[in-house]
Amino acid sequence: DVYKRQDPDGYPFVYIGSRDDKLRIIAFDREGPEELWALDADTVPGQLWNNDWDGSPIIIDDYMFEGGENSVFHIIKLNRSYDPSGLAIVDPELVFSVPGYDDDLLFKVGSNVSIENSVAISENTVYFANSGGLVQGWDITDLKSGEDPERTFRYWVGDDVDASVVVDEEGFLYVGVEYERGLSRSLEVGQIIKLDPKNPEDPLVWSVFDKGQLPDGVWATPALYKDIVIVPTDSARMIGIDRETGSIRWEFFLPGPLWSSSVVVDDVLGVGGVGFYQYISVGLDSTGNGTVNKMYNFEENKFELLKLPRTKFAKVMLALLI
Repeated sequence: DVYKRQDPDGYPFVYIGSRDDKLRIIAFDREGPEELWALDADTVPGQLWNNDWDGSPIIIDDYMFEGGENSVFHIIKLNRSYDPSGLAIVDPELVFSVPGYDDDLLFKVGSNVSIENSVAISENTVYFANSGGLVQGWDITDLKSGEDPERTFRYWVGDDVDASVVVDEEGFLYVGVEYERGLSRSLEVGQIIKLDPKNPEDPLVWSVFDKGQLPDGVWATPALYKDIVIVPTDSARMIGIDRETGSIRWEFFLPGPLWSSSVVVDDVLGVGGVGFYQYISVGLDSTGNGTVNKMYNFEENKFELLKLPRTKFAKVMLALLI
């Protein structure tokens, strides 16, 4: 697995992590790409389970926030600048790291507690989940003053969460949960859930279940569109759920399993199908109802896709082809 994140502030850096244990910063303002810094996942205290870097980092105010398959949440002060010759330079410092697990979680699920989703930040709280099903929020209000973040939200959903936590404009969390372990907690909580972190003692707002067989549930990150949340599932369901009530507004089946996260551009929902060879265009009307417009096979329809109008949606599809 490799992710890429271009620097959001215009520095000529790309942030890359891979299965060779390393989280890297690569500069592109030299004659060729140059590695300026790397962090080995195995060297961070609290490392458990694995050493891959699946999630994309977030960079805000010169800090990089990233979870790893080493089961640790990291905050790195980048210290970006330019040298006298005009080349971009960086002097990173790991200012905070903490296991994304605790003793109670290890007792319930064992050592598979890696962090495989991308972190999300809302106001001054970082949210992520792990393969043990622990959804958590860390308060970074005083990070710049040298104070360590504190965990202010903890909720166990019972199974692996590969999908990134999605935060809406009101601060509610939408979480897609896999159904692999078959624990009783999964039967209580569900596989598509809405949480209110402002009510940490009883945060569950609503649940939708997808547990017809083992494995089942959700691998893909949900997409927010108007007043619905759209979720692809392992069982090949495309579900449009009312964000307020949790009721299913519409649902249909596509060639599955559906593990790729969907994206909405120009009122069109795009979702990748099985084997990453299919791309399904779903039109959304003003109420968020969806109808399948066309299914593309990348190899068979590559040239047809290239002829599409240069809309945002076409650009998204072309980006997935490259």
